[in-house]
Amino acid sequence: MTDTQKEPPKIEFPCPNYPIKVVGTNSDNFREFVIEIVKLHAPDLDLATVSVQDSRNGTFQSVRFKITAQGVEQLRAIHEALIASDRVKMVI
Repeated sequence: MTDTQKEPPKIEFPCPNYPIKVVGTNSDNFREFVIEIVKLHAPDLDLATVSVQDSRNGTFQSVRFKITAQGVEQLRAIHEALIASDRVKMVI
């Protein structure tokens, strides 16, 4: 592997304070919708870490939070469950 082809950083699990951002169509209950899905896979989600921000023109909303990630399978399950909804546009 050359210097320009570095491996991505390895995540050690459990990984506290793992940040996730969910972007979707702005609606009154988008935050609650995201929390409900995430809690299915990360029941220890601390609601104090959840923040919401509307886009400049108000069309979209982002919900940011941190979880203690337990493994790749959990992160994949959260991503798949969120992106399966037509309300979610992107999960970062």
